[in-house]
This record gives sequence, C-alpha cells and structure tokens, in this order.
Amino acid sequence: MTNVLLVEDTRMGRDCISGYINASGRYNLVAAITNAGMAEITCMHEPVDLILMDYRTENNEDGIAAAAAIKRHMPGIKIIIITSMTSADLIARAKEAGADSFWYKETGDEDLISVMDRTMGGEHIYPESPPAIRIGNACSTEVKPMQMEVLRLMVKGYSNPAIAAELHISVSDVKWHVQELFQKTGYSSRVELVADVINKEFIVPGLD
Repeated sequence: MTNVLLVEDTRMGRDCISGYINASGRYNLVAAITNAGMAEITCMHEPVDLILMDYRTENNEDGIAAAAAIKRHMPGIKIIIITSMTSADLIARAKEAGADSFWYKETGDEDLISVMDRTMGGEHIYPESPPAIRIGNACSTEVKPMQMEVLRLMVKGYSNPAIAAELHISVSDVKWHVQELFQKTGYSSRVELVADVINKEFIVPGLD
C-alpha cells in the first residue's frame, strides 16, 4: 500500500482529502499536517511514498518551496501540488521545483485518486493552463500572485494591517493591491469582492 503525507491547512480540505485516501483501499494516510515547513521533517520519521502538498499552508509557508527541498534530499518521494489558487505562475514554479504532478482542488479535470495513481505509475500530470474563473469583471488568471495572496487573506477576514504583517509588506502596499483588485474586478467594497469569491468556493473553500 502507498503511504501518503497530506499537507493542508484547512480542516475542511484535510477531512475531505483524508476521506478520499482512506476510502481508496490502496493508499494509507500516514500523517496530515498543516505546515509545509514540517513536511521534510515528517518524511524523515514516517515511511512516505507520496505527498499531497498544498501550495500555501499554515504560517504562510510555501508548499512549492518545501517540495523543492524535499526533492533535493529525498528524490524518490512523489509530490503532487494541490491548490485552489489560479495564479498563472504556480504551474511553472511547481515544475521547476521538481513536483511530479499538479491538481486544482475545485476545478481539476481529473479525480484526485486518478492523478495519484498515474503519478505513482511514473506519469507527470499537469494542466495546460490555470482554470479561468470570473471574479467580477476580471479573470482569475489576470490577478497577480501577490494580489492573490492579499485576496486570500481578505477572504479569511484579515484587516489591512494584519495582511501586511502576514505577508511582510507595508500597509500602503496592501492598500495598493486592494485598490488594484477593485479596479480589475469592478467591485467597490471588500464585502462585494469577498462575497463573490466565497460563492465560487475560490481561494479559501470552507473558510474554516
């Protein structure tokens, strides 16, 4: 049986994906953690064959950076990057990091277990491009990576100062990114923008 490590910081995501793994009959969930920075250490203590690695995890840890480190030291472990974020650069970054496959949580064309099976069989499963999701007047692929990070934290209810502290940027930079989001989407308030994002289960599904 294939041993799987799940790295996912939302409770809803962990519960859902854990259920898929446990029901598969051929995958064994050895651990489910919330912080990508702990993934390599976990692999040193657990018999991991495959990692399902969320792109952005607890404490703003970058799952793709963690994947690159693991691939350097433990190249035999397969890694699938999983995400809800549709920034155009993520696919290229994941390939550069050496991740074996890439799967979009809500909009993936293929079932997760199928992607896991094919990845363990030696295939590299990557979408040709990010899914295009409308956010007001904008396409999600038009939103720059840092603006996507700001939007993700807005959906979680963070204030501008809290976003600045989380992303290690200035409050004025946060305000600029928020205004850019308003301009692109056509919304004039955070409430309208966040409501649209939540209704489409985009960025932070479940909001737990």
